[in-house]
This record gives sequence, structure tokens and C-alpha cells, in this order.
Amino acid sequence: MKPSSNIWIRRQQCPCGDWKCYVKYEGDDQTSVSSQLIKNETTSTSSSSEAVFMPYVGQIFKTDEDAFEYYSNFARKNGFSIRKARSTESQNLGIYRRDFVCYRSGFNQPRKKANVEHPRDRKSVRCGCDAKLYLTKEIVNGVTQWYISQFSNVHNHELLEDDQVRLLPAYRKIQEADQERILLLSKAGFPVNRIVKVLELEKGVQPGQLPFIEKDVRNFVRTCKKSVQENDALLTEKRENDTLELLEACKAMAERDADFVYDYTTDENSKVENISWSYADSVRAYTVFGDVVTFDTTYRSITYGLLLGVWFGIDNHGKPVFLGCALLQDESLNSFAWALQTFLRFMRGRCPQTVLTDIDSSLRDAIARELPDTKHVICSWHVHSKLSSWFAPSLGSQYEEFKAEFDMLCHLEGIEEFEHQWNHLVARFGLASDKHIALLFSYRTSWPLSYIRSYFLARSMTAEFYQSLDEFFKRILSGQTCLQLFFEQVGFAADLRNRSKKALQYMHTKTCLPIEENARSILTPYAFNALQHEIVLSMQYATTELANGSYLVRHYKKMEGEYLVIWISQDEQIHCSCKEFEHSGILCRHCLRVLTVKNYFEIPEKYILFRWRLESSLVALEDQNGQCNSDEYAQVFHSLAATLLTESLFTKERFNHVHRELSRLLEHVRNMPVSNEFASNMAANNISES
Repeated sequence: MKPSSNIWIRRQQCPCGDWKCYVKYEGDDQTSVSSQLIKNETTSTSSSSEAVFMPYVGQIFKTDEDAFEYYSNFARKNGFSIRKARSTESQNLGIYRRDFVCYRSGFNQPRKKANVEHPRDRKSVRCGCDAKLYLTKEIVNGVTQWYISQFSNVHNHELLEDDQVRLLPAYRKIQEADQERILLLSKAGFPVNRIVKVLELEKGVQPGQLPFIEKDVRNFVRTCKKSVQENDALLTEKRENDTLELLEACKAMAERDADFVYDYTTDENSKVENISWSYADSVRAYTVFGDVVTFDTTYRSITYGLLLGVWFGIDNHGKPVFLGCALLQDESLNSFAWALQTFLRFMRGRCPQTVLTDIDSSLRDAIARELPDTKHVICSWHVHSKLSSWFAPSLGSQYEEFKAEFDMLCHLEGIEEFEHQWNHLVARFGLASDKHIALLFSYRTSWPLSYIRSYFLARSMTAEFYQSLDEFFKRILSGQTCLQLFFEQVGFAADLRNRSKKALQYMHTKTCLPIEENARSILTPYAFNALQHEIVLSMQYATTELANGSYLVRHYKKMEGEYLVIWISQDEQIHCSCKEFEHSGILCRHCLRVLTVKNYFEIPEKYILFRWRLESSLVALEDQNGQCNSDEYAQVFHSLAATLLTESLFTKERFNHVHRELSRLLEHVRNMPVSNEFASNMAANNISES
């Protein structure tokens, strides 16, 4: 429990408000400690059920600890435990003999009676059992090894069954994560019996199935009471000193860079409470990419007791751009409100169109108060990351089926259809009284597509963007960081000069439509790929013109589902009932189909948002002249490939020969060296056909 390192963990308290409810995140090792412990227990039990051979005289081990572990596994399998007894040492060899014995070996030595009126008469489990394993060290060809010199497996007592042997003191362990939880509950005033019940609930195990018993918890709490008080004092001192150092670092940065901004609050004792900061690059980025902002409050520091809030935008390449950072003393409405006020002040009072967050009632209320005109959306990945923790224990084998139906429900387009299918889902899986289902439904206007399809999100809820956020946090968070070092890591990650320059990727055209060629010259590869996908699919849609000049657009195969596209020719306005442009800033396939029918060779200027254009890039792109050269190369290869395909299809023998030679040629080309100049011009992008 040394407060020497700053440990960042995911917030585990469930947003449902129940103190007994903690979230275990899917795929997150650090916050799945409890599940990992259960896994370890299961592994250890399963390993004990495997064949464990009886030790024998002459058996060799690399170290004495290896021998002890081997004998301990054998003992657990056979219904007893062992302990370390005598060790023998010499000047030349050091310790050269180790004695391991049965836990009931020897006899209890009578102790001097304490000077009390009613001394406790404790019964001893020792009964002179002679089961033992003696190790001797030897050096062979300069290599140290240990061998069994004596072994006896004769016991003078009954051996225990599996369900009894796990309760022996040698096998009762309170892991570090459980120790932290026990101390937290103890400090909150929970008695030991309630602490045990809470741990059983959190781990999802039956009463009495924890790897320790109530007595162990009581002894641990008693032993740690003094050290906890001392540790709290150390943590308090460390937090005060380190937050002051962080404040001084902010002041020094402001002196060096006049555009650096920071703010903080203090408590009644003039100690730093909350602190927030941002950089000149971030403020500049916000002017272009501040329309959609993600406020990530996933992590908190268990050393400092501070919540980390980071503001991100999404740039024209689909990557996160750092906008600001806050360290908050708690998760209260006032703390979140201060963070919002400070961020807006940093960004010169301009509010985002949409803000994305995790599920949090205090944060929701703060956004409603401080950003009344901003749309609030719950990130879909935050919802999905909690599903396993919330529903897998109660649904068991039905969980995977539930999850599949839940995913489908999230993507429904109509509100009425969503609510109808929601009621069906709740009834089918018997979740009418489940608190987490009730919580999700109370937030329904903020996370399902049917409710937020008209909110502008700029593609910030894709899996790729979430992975990029995760990579950013891995760069700035580490186990051994004080706040000042953390501040330096954030500054380095936020500095646009540290971003590698992007080489302009070669963007293939997939159709002969002039609209596609025009968009390729304006949009970033990321935005063009998204638009190109819609252009390709638009060719599968039929249009029916209505009397008012609008169009009904439907897929040529799918009879159900049609979209209304409103076309206003006077000022070239186009709107689709699917709301894709309002949602992502990329025109949908239905609008693109209508534009093609109307003989448009370029997308109207207003429908190519500045935020997706090449010219809005925060980091300069490499020389873009390679696009023209790439087009010439592509035409040559297309012509040659078309001729080769025609000739190879005459016979199977021709086809097999061409396939074999092309595979060999491809392997040879891949192994050829590439010059830097040519690579920058021909940095081809693997375009997905899906």
C-alpha cells in the first residue's frame, strides 16, 4: 500500500447508484481483477484435478521454490497442506538443505500462560504427523540444483476432501484487489459479515465459496487498521504536494506560452481541489473540429482520488484531437459543472453541437445546465462495455442471444419500432424488474440510433475512433507517474508537432461517376472512403419522382424500406429521411442517387463540409503531386490486367499458369526495396470493398 506510484484505473462504480454494484469491463484486464481472481481459482482447482505425481527420492528441481510449489500442489490434491520447517546453512554453499513437512507435523509447544484471568485454551492441529519432503542442494557442472533426499507420505490423521482442503490456512489467500475493496468498505463503516456478503455478490459466487473466510477478513482489517491510517496520511500529503507541483508546472507553462490556458479551484484550506488546462493547438483545433466533442471520464487515480476528464474532437482523418484536460476531486454535479464552464471559457465561449459522454446522472445534469443548446449523446461503446457485467450473470447461457438482439435493437431507425422491440426484449428475457434495464430505458433519448439519428456526430462513435482514444490513454497513463510527469506526457501527446505527417494515400475510384472524381480531389482519404461507399451503393437504388419534385428511393431488391428525398432546386437543397448527412456530415446513398438522376457532376458545395476537406488538416500532408502519377500508373495496370484476364479465361491451364506466375511476381515485388520519394507518392491505401 505504498503511495509512491499513481495508479490509473477505469471507474468501476456502476451508474445505477447501487453501492453494491460494480462494473467489470469487457476485454479490460486491469478492471477485471475480480473475474481474473475467480479465473485463477478455477485454474488452480482444475490444475489440481489433473494428474499430480507423487514426489520421489532423487527427483530434481531447479530451485527450492519450484520444489515447494510442486509439493504444495501434490498436498492440495491429496487433502493436506505443507509448511516450511528447518533449513540448514553452510559457509560455502549457503542454505543447502530445506525441510518441508505436513501442516500437522510435530507437536504444539506449551506457551507461558498470559497474566490474564481467563486465558484462551487453543487446541492445536499438530499431531506428530511424519509426512515430509527433504531437499538437498548440489552443484553439477557449475549449475546449482536441488534433489529430494528424503520423502514420506505416511500420515497419522485423516486427509480432507476437496471442499474442505481449500479452507486450510495455507490455501486461504486475500488477493491485493480484494484487500483494497475490503479496506474501502471497512473505512465506510461496513461490518465484516457485510463486507463478505458484498464480495460474494460482486464476484457472483455462492455464500462460503470465496477463497478466504470471514475470520481472515476480520484479521486482515485488524492488522491493517494502523497502517491504513498511516497510509491515508501519506496519501494526503502526497496529493497536496503533487497538486501544488502540477499547479506550478501550469504557471511555468503559461509564462513560456502566452496561449496556454489553465484554471483551478481551492477548498476552504486553500488547497488545490480541481484543475484544468488546454493548449494553443487545442484551441485552434476546436475552431475547426469543435462541432462534436467527446468528454471521456473513464479513468481515475486511486493514488490521488482524482477523476480524469479529457476533451477530444475528431479531425478530418477520423483521429482524436486533444482539446483539454481536467482533474476533478469527485464526480458531483458541481465538479462537472465547473469542468464544463472552464472548458467553454478556454474555447472562447463557443459551445459544441454535440457532446458525447458515459452514463452518469451528475454529468447529464451538468450538461443540461451549462450546455442547454448542445445535444447530449451516450457513447454506444460505453453502453456495450457494461452489458456483460450487467446481464451475463443473470442470463447465463441466454446472454449471447440477448446481446445479439440488443445490438440489432440499437440500430433500429424508428422510435416506435425501438420501443416496441424493447418491450419484447424485456419480456422475453424476464428483465422487467432489472435495475440496469430501467437505467438504460431512462437514458433512451441519448443512445439508440432511433433517437439520435438527427444529431451530428461526425462519425465519432465508430470502433476505429474508440480504439484511437484507447491508444491515446495508453500513451499518457502509466503506473509510475506523478502528476507533474503526467502533465508532461499530456503536453507531448497534445502537441501537433509530434504528430507524424500523413502521406496522401492513393484513392482508387470505383465508378465512372464524375461526382466520385470530384470528391476525391477535395476530401481526405478518410472522408472520401466513407462517401465512396455511399456512391457505390447508390447505384443499387431506384428513384420515383413525386408530384412535388421530391423522390422516393428504394433498393432494387429489398421491397420493404423506402426513403423520402426532398429536393429544392432553387438553392440546391437536398434532404433525406435517413438523416445520414445530419448525422455524419457525409451525403447518403439516397441523396447521391437523386443527384445522379438530376445530372449533377459535382456535389453541391454546401454538402462537402469544411471539416472533412483536405485543406482543414491540422498537420500538413506530404507532397500531393503523386495523385496524378498514381492515376497514370493505375490506367496502365488496369489495361494490362484486363487483357491478361481475357486471355487467361480461355482454358483452366491458362488460368492456373497466370495465377501461379502472378503470385510469384507479387512476392518478388514485395521484397524489392522502395525509395522514400516514390513511397510518399504511391502510399496506396487498402480500400475496403464492403
